[in-house]
Amino acid sequence: MTASEQHREQADTVHDSPRVGTVSDIAELASCYAEPPDGVRVNMIYSADGAAVFGGRAGPLSGQTDQQLLKILRGFADVVLVGAGTARAENYGPVQLSDGQQAERQREGRSKPPPIAVISKTGRLPTRLVSDPNHPPLLVTCAQSAARHNRSSDQRCGVLVAGEDTVDVARAIALLRAHGLSRVLCEGGPTLLDELVDADVVAEICVTLAPKLAASQPVGHRRQPSRLPLPAALRLEHALAHDDYLFLKYRR
Repeated sequence: MTASEQHREQADTVHDSPRVGTVSDIAELASCYAEPPDGVRVNMIYSADGAAVFGGRAGPLSGQTDQQLLKILRGFADVVLVGAGTARAENYGPVQLSDGQQAERQREGRSKPPPIAVISKTGRLPTRLVSDPNHPPLLVTCAQSAARHNRSSDQRCGVLVAGEDTVDVARAIALLRAHGLSRVLCEGGPTLLDELVDADVVAEICVTLAPKLAASQPVGHRRQPSRLPLPAALRLEHALAHDDYLFLKYRR
């Protein structure tokens, strides 16, 4: 092997090796997420014993740094995707960005914060989410629900139809991309995550492991087994610790 070949091999090894260690603050942590994939990035939190929620909400598992990271990830996204149950449980409202995030988006030619897109078979959205006419959400639903929604004037939002009597998440992602919203940040919940994985559309998953015990069974109930022939393989990009929380990022 020549010296140049050895150098390339060493460079490839360094490139492929995940970053493992600690970070001192949120700025250092955020820099590791600054290149979102062109596709679906999922952000989830779990307790050390595997719970995705406590008392029906993910909020009690979170900490200050994790909350800051969630807001930072939103600034990188074109759209924030969430299941209706999570949107209602967490009382979602429009995305609020910092002045720095807004300035960065304007430099990139994106003047507005990313909209919240809610996947819902019923079409029911939290009141807080539709309270600001300047930042309307997107309702991603099926044709049956869309017909009911079109007969009602109590919700101010855009509507995307993905499926006839149920929501086809692969079709939903394709519709978002067709509207120029290719960098999708999914914030859960677990049922929606299952559906996205089953549809094989997840490009990256960011997992926060909380230093908490919740004694809660995983939520979400699949009506049928996964269609994947085998679990999809991922590559670890980093495992970073801060204040006893562990932040993991995996890519396809």
